Amino acid sequence: MTTEHYYYGLGRRKAAVARVRLYPGTGNVIVNGAPADDVIHRAVSRQDMLRPLTVTETGRRFNVQVKVDGGGNSGWAGAIRLGIARALVAADETYRRPLRANGLLTRDPREKERKKFGLKRARKAPQFTKR
Repeated sequence: MTTEHYYYGLGRRKAAVARVRLYPGTGNVIVNGAPADDVIHRAVSRQDMLRPLTVTETGRRFNVQVKVDGGGNSGWAGAIRLGIARALVAADETYRRPLRANGLLTRDPREKERKKFGLKRARKAPQFTKR
């Protein structure tokens, strides 16, 4: 960790929680101490994760440092995306309008539904036999 000034954003998606720091820099993205390409393997997820930087055209202005816990790769990408968007708004309030217009400041509320008693999963009932 460096002692430079940074902008902070917290992102959540499914069970994943991402703590994002934006430092002035050249566009390096570090996730849990490794380059983003080594951690988020799918190109579509990486592209979605960095979408706030693309929308605001700030990809080369900030270095992104992320710590993510919980969930899987898809949840990580969504949590990082929200964290980056919130950190960009903390850096400059004028980014709020384009980020909101692209739906990047809205938390995705979908969570895993809990299992109910008497059922095999959240909604799957045991097999019914008539005779």
